[in-house]
Amino acid sequence: MIRKKIWLFFVIFAVFSYLQAGDKAPLKVFISVDMEGIWGVVHYNQTSSSSSGYGAARKWMVEDVNAVVAGLLEAGATEIVVNDSHGSMRNIIADDLHPKASLISGSPKPLVMMQGIDDSFAACIFIGYHAKAGSASAVLDHTISGGSVRAIKINGIELPELGLNAAIAGYFKVPVIMISGDTETCRQAKSILGNKIVTVAVKEGIGRYAAKLLPPEEARRQLKEKAKEALLKKDKISPFKLNPPLSIELELHRSSQAEMPLLVPQVKLINPRTVGFSSNDYLEAFKLLRALIALASRS
Repeated sequence: MIRKKIWLFFVIFAVFSYLQAGDKAPLKVFISVDMEGIWGVVHYNQTSSSSSGYGAARKWMVEDVNAVVAGLLEAGATEIVVNDSHGSMRNIIADDLHPKASLISGSPKPLVMMQGIDDSFAACIFIGYHAKAGSASAVLDHTISGGSVRAIKINGIELPELGLNAAIAGYFKVPVIMISGDTETCRQAKSILGNKIVTVAVKEGIGRYAAKLLPPEEARRQLKEKAKEALLKKDKISPFKLNPPLSIELELHRSSQAEMPLLVPQVKLINPRTVGFSSNDYLEAFKLLRALIALASRS
């Protein structure tokens, strides 16, 4: 009789444990973090490892990210992957990152700012992003390479980095649910990704090298609360997808920068400083685009 009771106890315990585990289904979130849109950053000398302002900016960068991670955990995230996405992609000091988050660090990486994304993630967040090249009242505006890229258009629509990267998330059917940066970056995000995306403007651009910053504690409070809000409403936000056939145009600053990209057979000259190509697969198109930018940067 005692053995039967013990056996029954273990059966009930096993069933209860299974049901409890079922309540905690994996909820993975991918974070891509750039630096120009981080709270406090207003100049290039804060984003370069060779400059004196870089140390403080690294600290602000991880503080922005940690605030978001804390909000995501409160909303039920079970796994968070952070991809360091600026410059050398070795900006975040690993042991300063929230202990519940994993870090992807270093470069080169095949998917660059989106390395690590796949269809196992429930949502994607962009932290510290910036506006596209040529934007007014936007801090450190550029598109991928400030020295070479004037504009990138896909099917006739000019896209900033946030749009190009959101399309990678969309390729894997993952929605971008939140973005932080300056006010213009947030405006561009809503214009491209839709009004349901949650935005946090941690600063208001006055010019390319000046901004009005939120008080630091308020910025981190908003990042945490908005991250929580965004994850709780993730099912209301659709992935951003670019449907094939895709026509990609890369407009460069100088005609000489178009010369090296033309060595790639499928790339055509559209005008003296613009090259283009077509593709039916966005991931392949993105990788070719990055290769063309690398070639252009050598001219």
